[in-house]
Amino acid sequence: MLLRKTVLVLSLATAALLASTATATAAPAAPAAPAAAPVAVAAAAAPVIVVGGLSGVAVAYEPIAARLRGDGYRTFIYQLPGLGLGDIPTSARAFAGYVNQVRASTGAATVDVVAHSEGGLVARYYLKRLGGTATVGRYVSLGSPQYGTYVANILAFLGLGSCAGIVACQQMTIGSAFLADLNAGDDTPGAVRYTTIRTLQDELVRPTGNAAVNDGATNVLIQAYCPLRVVGHLGLVLDGTAYTIVRGALVDGPVRPNCLAL
Repeated sequence: MLLRKTVLVLSLATAALLASTATATAAPAAPAAPAAAPVAVAAAAAPVIVVGGLSGVAVAYEPIAARLRGDGYRTFIYQLPGLGLGDIPTSARAFAGYVNQVRASTGAATVDVVAHSEGGLVARYYLKRLGGTATVGRYVSLGSPQYGTYVANILAFLGLGSCAGIVACQQMTIGSAFLADLNAGDDTPGAVRYTTIRTLQDELVRPTGNAAVNDGATNVLIQAYCPLRVVGHLGLVLDGTAYTIVRGALVDGPVRPNCLAL
């Protein structure tokens, strides 16, 4: 019963933060964003799997999925098993099965991954420990605590007590055994193109630099290009500027965020 209440509170908190972030990131009418890949090109590109984060229900990722579909990408949303409360390697093994399902249904040899928060750790574990480099072409993470967060006690941050037996929460703590294993050796194995996107206003990944990845990734801090842009942790899947970075990464383009994008 306690776990059910915890999941409910986390889901409600996620929805509330998404709503408040949508208001906070609104901006005056802006010039058009840099041109997206032609729809025909995107349709022929690898399918994109949007991977959700801790307590992230699939519908919370519809905003970024809709942008991707609007640009012509075949887009799928992967909600973490048990809302991501359990063991991250176990979630990664389930994700491996989902990748194979998408490849089978689309006929694609590889997929591209756009992962938010814990989803970035799930996807990177798949790449590093489960042979995923053979089936993923591009990896883009949004606010993923690659090296942990001192706010990994997410429930305490929300005023709800300790990690309360939530395994994934414990695994995202700086210095955890899981992160020591994940980050041992090359952080960016294979021919995958790695991009990380982070924001100074991330409430849940602290220090925010821990959302970057060593060893050859393209690490993008939104405020390094758009110093007045305010984007929170959950806002990374809603924000127009963040999306222009995602879109560029999917076509191996230069980092050119549109600071006025809606």
